[in-house]
Formats: sequence, structure tokens, C-alpha cells
Amino acid sequence: MIRRLYDWTLSLATSPYALWALAFVAFIESSVFPIPPDLLMIPMIIATPRRAFLIAGIATVASVLGGLLGYGIGMFAFESIGQPILESLGKAHSMEEFSTQFNDYGFWAVLIAGLTPFPYKVITIMSGWTAMPLGTFMVTSIIARALRFFIIAGLLWKFGAPIRDFIEKRLGLMFTLFCVVLVGGFFLVRYL
Repeated sequence: MIRRLYDWTLSLATSPYALWALAFVAFIESSVFPIPPDLLMIPMIIATPRRAFLIAGIATVASVLGGLLGYGIGMFAFESIGQPILESLGKAHSMEEFSTQFNDYGFWAVLIAGLTPFPYKVITIMSGWTAMPLGTFMVTSIIARALRFFIIAGLLWKFGAPIRDFIEKRLGLMFTLFCVVLVGGFFLVRYL
């Protein structure tokens, strides 16, 4: 099933409705869909590099709005919708423990999930479930998703198809390492 979703997502990149498809995929990926919008963005930007930043902007706006849906699922429908989504992702076992610490590090959780390959939908649902302040959630989501999508767009715009392999295989690792260093730096400053 995941392979069919992956192939379907890639086929949307060549559609005349590609921007609408990207907005749709970015929106639902932030709350329920398992395939990240990057898979649609990359071929779209390679095909039309002059639209790279428009494509990144659409992905950012749609993803943040989808994140609001995830937040709403967590806040208003966690038992009936949110919990089954998290269970299907194998994240249900740690929900109770996670919720007690989540709001202490909520800004960082949203930032890291928005930048890295960690499923952003898990954090959007958990943010609503733990009643993270909506303002914190929104600001952090905008920063994280814009950084992720605009960095990908900038790399593809500047370097084109040759950078595709790096983005698909290593950019998630680079974002993860960046977040570890960033958070580690703040902990060092705080405790030294």
C-alpha cells in the first residue's frame, strides 16, 4: 500500500494540477498521510526551477495549515482519530510518558519534527493533545516547515538535478544533525 501511495504521489508531479496536488499532499501529510511532500516537490522543482520558491511557499503554507488540522485532531478528537493514527505509526506506546514532558520541550519538538524525517503529524497531534499553546505551535511550525522546504528549493534551484540524490538520501540526516547540535548548544549554555 505504501508503495502505491509513493508511486501515486510521484505521478502527481507531472500533472497539470501539480501545485494543487502538492498543497493537498503537504496539507494531509501534516496530520494523516504517510508520504512527505518532499517527494512531490523535488521532481516539480527539477522540472521548473524558476518556480522553486513558489513551490516551497505552497508546501509551507499547506503544511502549516495541515498542522493545524493535526493540532485539532489531538485537541478535539484524540481518542477517536488521533490515537489510531499514532498507533498505526507505532508511537502509541510512549504517548503517556511523552505527554508529561512534551510541553516542557514543545518548541524544540515541533522544530525538530518539522525539519527532520521524524513524522511531523505525530508532533501536530501531540501538540493538540497536550494543549501546547497554539501561538508557540504556529510560530515553530512556520519556522520549521519554511526552513525545510526553502532549503530544499534553494538547493535544487542552485544545483539542479545533481543535488537530488543528496536531498533524497542525506538531507534528513543533515537536518537531524543540525537539530542535535542546536539543542545541544542551548543545553550547554543553559547548564554551564
